[in-house]
Amino acid sequence: MHTRAINNNYHVAGQLKARDMPEVAKAGFAAVICMRPDGEGFFQPKYAEIEVAAQEAGIACYYVPVGGGHQPITQASKLKQILKETEGPVLAFCASGGRCVSLYQLALQAG
Repeated sequence: MHTRAINNNYHVAGQLKARDMPEVAKAGFAAVICMRPDGEGFFQPKYAEIEVAAQEAGIACYYVPVGGGHQPITQASKLKQILKETEGPVLAFCASGGRCVSLYQLALQAG
């Protein structure tokens, strides 16, 4: 698992799988956020699988898909709320981490 710190509390990564959740928890993340819509790519795990594994690992898990019919500005407000309510570092992921960075920038500006 390769992560990139945007700041002390927000990190991004490319696609994660259910088997990665124990490592995410061990790394000290309080929550994981999936920003990749289900069915976007071949061999992509469904969010529900990741959510169960995250819960089993003792970390919160959120689904904030970006792409398809999901409006980024709406999702930015959701991300802002999650970050406000979460104590500890958060790891957001999508296919490459790029959407996670872009949505974070929008969240900083969201009302």
